[in-house]
Amino acid sequence: MASDRPFRRKAIKLLVQLLYGRRRAHFHAWLPSLVIEGRADGAGGRVVYRGKPVVDLTGLDVVRRRAGTRIVIVGSGPSVKDSRLDLLPSRSALLLNGAIGLTGQQIGEPLAVAIEDERFVWRHFAMIRRHVAVETPLLLSVGAIRAICDLDPDFLRDRTVILIDDIRKPYGAPRRTDAELGGFDHAVLRDGAGFSTRPDIAVFQGGSVVVSALQFALATGATEIGFIGVDIANADAPRFYEDDGTAAFSGVAGAEGRILDHIALARDVAAKRGVRLANHSAVSALRSIGLDYVPLAPSAE
Repeated sequence: MASDRPFRRKAIKLLVQLLYGRRRAHFHAWLPSLVIEGRADGAGGRVVYRGKPVVDLTGLDVVRRRAGTRIVIVGSGPSVKDSRLDLLPSRSALLLNGAIGLTGQQIGEPLAVAIEDERFVWRHFAMIRRHVAVETPLLLSVGAIRAICDLDPDFLRDRTVILIDDIRKPYGAPRRTDAELGGFDHAVLRDGAGFSTRPDIAVFQGGSVVVSALQFALATGATEIGFIGVDIANADAPRFYEDDGTAAFSGVAGAEGRILDHIALARDVAAKRGVRLANHSAVSALRSIGLDYVPLAPSAE
């Protein structure tokens, strides 16, 4: 199973690790071509690629205004095939990676799209180009933004882009220690897992883009957040849009414990706010942290 990251990017990653050391190894995500200018306190900023402006970054308010009281995070696990996605109202689905392929079929207009792993961009950029409408907000990591710019910097022009910045390994700064993270009033830590109450500043990445997406969803003010196709335990099986011969490498299955720890912490934060999390996939590993299967029902909105 191929990762589809070009050899030159693999070489840059290795070179940055050797030259900059462990605390700055994540600099490979944007070096040597990408710069984010003017970013302060999670608001604004501009993406510059090879010296040319690409897109102005925006804040979470764009997604908050689009969202209702119910958000459903849709992954690309095999269980998607058995889900009644037609029951979801417009602008309620937060699509992860390959779930973008559902737009125009079971899902009309999504709330937003979240892509964190640059390998997905390299492998499926044609899908991104085909299925992500200009008006759909994009939640993108630094690495995903740079990979898109490597392929076609014009794609991001005139789009709404919100940065997924990693609080542990932030853009432009060395890797932070747990002691440093404990000093942030928007950071909640528990047994190696983390949760950010200000995802517009930065999120805790936790082995899958669902962890970041959940932090953004909780920040919108929604009172119920559901999960479809976030299977985790069978993450090495083909996604719903792949067949046995085209399944791509995924580190999700190997990071199952880490992912579940982060979601369990977010669940507890949500409960204190009166927000309900609901698992709509019968085979999901989310059941192991107490998120029992609940069939998807039509929204009351």
